[in-house]
Amino acid sequence: MSKGKDQKPHIGIFGRRNNGKSSIINTIVKQEIAIVSEQAGTTTDPVKKSIEIFGIGPAIIIDTAGIDDTGDLGEKRVRKSLDTIKTIDCAILVIVNNEFGFYEKQLIMQFRDHGVPYVILHNKSDIQSVEEITLEKIKDFSSAEVLDFSVNQPEKLPMLIETLRKTIPETTYQKSSLLGDIIKPNQVVLLVTPIDSEAPDGRMILPQAMAIRDVLDNDCICIVLKETNLKQYFDENMPRPQLVVTDSQAFKFVSSIIPADIPLTSFSIVFARLRGDFAHYLKGTPELSKLQDGDRVLILESCTHQTSCEDIGRHKLPKWIRDFTGKDIQFDIVSGLNHVTDMHNYKLVIQCGGCVVTRKQLLNRLKPAVDAHIPVSNYGMSIAYVNGIFDRVVEPFMK
Repeated sequence: MSKGKDQKPHIGIFGRRNNGKSSIINTIVKQEIAIVSEQAGTTTDPVKKSIEIFGIGPAIIIDTAGIDDTGDLGEKRVRKSLDTIKTIDCAILVIVNNEFGFYEKQLIMQFRDHGVPYVILHNKSDIQSVEEITLEKIKDFSSAEVLDFSVNQPEKLPMLIETLRKTIPETTYQKSSLLGDIIKPNQVVLLVTPIDSEAPDGRMILPQAMAIRDVLDNDCICIVLKETNLKQYFDENMPRPQLVVTDSQAFKFVSSIIPADIPLTSFSIVFARLRGDFAHYLKGTPELSKLQDGDRVLILESCTHQTSCEDIGRHKLPKWIRDFTGKDIQFDIVSGLNHVTDMHNYKLVIQCGGCVVTRKQLLNRLKPAVDAHIPVSNYGMSIAYVNGIFDRVVEPFMK
């Protein structure tokens, strides 16, 4: 399943086989996008669909295999369904026939562990309604809202949509500003965007494009230039910027030109604050100074791409860290949204900016490290630290 390439709210639907999960999806979106069959286990791997939900807007809904699947293949399907919990913002737990037991509790414990809000849907209520004894059993284990539902009773759909709207964290579908709380209307914001072999042909990368739009949305003056034109900009007394945002890999050069009284930060750090674990990054980044010979550092990329000798995560960052520490540090790189659960071999975890993933996906990817008390950092913060400007580039966000 392709994950993490869409920043809309992600809604996962879970439950035992043949509980009607696929039918519920089709009812929500009012079209046949999920295969429906009387045969248990029709849904195998998690299936992700882009949808539009009235009252919520664009969203991603993920249909998962039955949590009670059996056999060697079934166990693999269950593991994939459970892995999906790490990537979602909200869950629908489907039960039928008043069955609430081991499988449902297993899912709820996973929801809790990953901070996923959820609603419990008692499906096929036209055949058998939820009973008071079932509600009491659920109440003893969960405080989630329980809805009686049937795909054959469309009048109940608005109730489900409204419950989902209240359950999905507002931050996942409300527009967030990258810089809105640190810039004011009519200020000049200077964006420094190096163009090297890693830059895509003919377009800006996502963080740069989003930053341009955010500056304009906040009624500021946006100036975009390459680092090679930066000295000329200041030598010719162009409008003095109230904020400079640069690509992190140009920190050393850019910071030598930007006057010390002008706030400076990077696209990666801006995204770390919006979408990452900023508080833990602040705490973990200085641990770079404590690395010793033979220590292992895990670098987490959120996207998958072809690499070159100018790749920041695979080549430049490891070199800069080795040069800074003077130590023989070992690096492991994991790309995409693949998770590393065993963190005991690592002294530090460094996450990319996360521009192509949701905040929930990024936080859950870092969770094993945070739970194991392994320091975590971010590309931009690590680069700033080894260049001796860490305090300067996080200062704009500390007020």
